[in-house]
Amino acid sequence: MEESVQTSAKTRVLLLFGGRSGEHPISCATAAGVLSAIDREKFEVVPVGITLDGRWLRVPDDPELYRLEGGTGATIEPGPHELALTPGTGRVIEIESVATGEFPPTELAKIDVVFPLLHGPYGEDGTLQGMLEMANLKYVGCGVSASAVSMAKHLTKTVLAGRGLPVGQWKFISPREWVEDREGVLGQCEALGLPLFVKPSRAGSSLGISKVEDFAQLGEAIDFARRYDPRVIVEAMAEGREVECAVLGGRNGSEPRVAPLGEISVVGDDKFYDYETKYVAHDAVKLSCPANIAPEAVDRIQEAAIDAFETLECEGLARVDFFYNDANGQITINEVNTLPGFTPFSMYPVMWETAGLAYRDLVTELIELALERPVGLR
Repeated sequence: MEESVQTSAKTRVLLLFGGRSGEHPISCATAAGVLSAIDREKFEVVPVGITLDGRWLRVPDDPELYRLEGGTGATIEPGPHELALTPGTGRVIEIESVATGEFPPTELAKIDVVFPLLHGPYGEDGTLQGMLEMANLKYVGCGVSASAVSMAKHLTKTVLAGRGLPVGQWKFISPREWVEDREGVLGQCEALGLPLFVKPSRAGSSLGISKVEDFAQLGEAIDFARRYDPRVIVEAMAEGREVECAVLGGRNGSEPRVAPLGEISVVGDDKFYDYETKYVAHDAVKLSCPANIAPEAVDRIQEAAIDAFETLECEGLARVDFFYNDANGQITINEVNTLPGFTPFSMYPVMWETAGLAYRDLVTELIELALERPVGLR
């Protein structure tokens, strides 16, 4: 079997992006940022794209191909050759998409670490992490259970509430419950009051989210969320400013680190931080870092972020999103993102830039954290 990548003294990083979720173009944009910034003196990069139907293939090492422009992003298209992982060995094999015998299976040189840049299901939800564990490959970011629980908003809230952390009021709607007792579900949701936020439980980038200000809209909003995930969560409005805390794993098992807080302000009373404001209508949102919040409140939010990170057994990185109420000092955890947006302009790297850790150095730190961590039970 031939080896298709030359050996190198550098750490070989398989950069994985695209994927099967609705966040495919966002993943490509994240990859564009990392490809542009990664330290080429330290790392040899093997870019691998995943198509919308889940096929893996080597793709060009050119960040310009993957940027998000005007809300429209790149798509990884199928090719004549695909990649496959072999369980237990960490070997990566390139094969023909349709076997003709003209292209013999070719083994890539040894991969030292995988850097997943996949947002949403089939990448951020523990499925990929389990596959990499089975293949005996080290990887950046959270492990199987932390990824799975943090991806499912209702499970995140259940675990954090069990720890005593503030998560607000919410209602989880299972597929069976919605089919068998639609009216009962609507009544339970109405008890939360207005306005309500209806979300797919396992989606990111604000896909499928609706703000409901009239109970007559609620059923339609739930059906809309179910287009992205059959499991839905309905949340009561949490009063306060939207504040985010970037958490970075500690070296050699030490306490996680936190950056200065960032704040999101959406322009206009009828707006919320949806997909449009995140990626298209940039004038509709203001990002501030550090957030203008009293030091005592900053300390409480950062402590809660570390508590959430450790309660969920996160590793590597996570962004913990909060609502902070100036009037009464109350904080509420909104959600935990185990692979937050990671373009150079995304809030997670911006918060670390404010802390003095440049984007390139942040990428290096995440890879080095992954390299020091064993595969398997830990």
